[in-house]
Amino acid sequence: MLIAETIAVALGALRANKMRSLLTMLGIVIGVAAVIAVVALGNGAQQQINDRISALGTTLLTVSPGQRMQGGVHTGGGGARLTMDDALALEVRGTKILAVQPELQSNFQIVFGNKNTNTSIIGTTSNYQQVRKYEVEFGRFFTYADDQTRQRFAVIGPAVATNLGLETPEAMLGEQIRIRGIQFTVIGVFKTKGASTGFGNPDDQIVIPIQTARFRVMGNNRVRSIGVLAPSEAEIPETMANIQLILRREHHLRPGSNDDFNTRSQSDFLNTLSETTQTFGLLLAGIAAVSLVVGGIGIMNIMLVSVTERTREIGVRKALGATKLNILFQFLIEAVVLCLVGGAIGIAAGIGGATLFTVNFGWNTQIGADSILIAFGFSAFVGVVFGVYPARRASVLDPIVALRYE
Repeated sequence: MLIAETIAVALGALRANKMRSLLTMLGIVIGVAAVIAVVALGNGAQQQINDRISALGTTLLTVSPGQRMQGGVHTGGGGARLTMDDALALEVRGTKILAVQPELQSNFQIVFGNKNTNTSIIGTTSNYQQVRKYEVEFGRFFTYADDQTRQRFAVIGPAVATNLGLETPEAMLGEQIRIRGIQFTVIGVFKTKGASTGFGNPDDQIVIPIQTARFRVMGNNRVRSIGVLAPSEAEIPETMANIQLILRREHHLRPGSNDDFNTRSQSDFLNTLSETTQTFGLLLAGIAAVSLVVGGIGIMNIMLVSVTERTREIGVRKALGATKLNILFQFLIEAVVLCLVGGAIGIAAGIGGATLFTVNFGWNTQIGADSILIAFGFSAFVGVVFGVYPARRASVLDPIVALRYE
């Protein structure tokens, strides 16, 4: 019964100063809300990256130009090159390769009627859909025959039509666009892939046959990258070794010299981006957690003020038989209740904030139960840590001195 009475006295003291209690909780509310919202944004971004890279296929390898190295230093002359001859060698001599898809890429201004926009132009082969996991929503993709005969066909991303002021992407089908002054016919529109993840918007690009790109648009055979499909995930190491062997021969690299190209799997991209996103998320969560500490300091300050204001009350309670433990328990309860109530309000505010980010800005958020429990538990921990000193100070007051306090 004594414990229940102590709790009732503590809660009564908080109710007697509602505004002060609310302002004291504000730091905890902001801290918990910030932690939950930031962690939700970080988790959402990481999940979006995972989904995007997984959608490209787990057996996709990307070969890109590296740097010419000798003895651990750059030999100069710029970066190494990958050419169409390299892609052809992989296609002809590859024994552990399912498909080869080279890409030429550059940014150009495109003109449609009296409108224009800048976008990424990709010259590639007819197996682009198979390798890169793109789907055509309207129209069709160009064929091998279209590529070999250097047809001026284009397949556009839905964002291109939007940038040109069209409400519906399918309205571009059959229309003529100009790329570097050369007229192309739009024969297809890709299905949307979603927003950008830092590597360019996959919906804001135009794909044309690679032979057309080589001889009519870009005028060279230097490829940006070569996509290679391994037969299975288990055979990825063998495929990478096969790529290395073929390209080293093509580039006439001596034994012991470094590769002048890089081969990356989707899992490499996934791990790198996940680690970066996780580190950034933890950094933001740590910054947000600082406000919890600031809120705890505010609670300790207010509790010290409360002890000073209620010195006579403490003296009366001790004179009536209250022990040091009773007084300690009373003030500790006040501090913990402030933190727990502030934590509960902060959880609601954090979830609401994450939801607003999703609804209003289209950001992916993922609220985890672990972040809620950690934030709530940390707020209780703050209440205990920063409430102990004021509570102990109140409990050791001499009752005679306290009664005489004005």
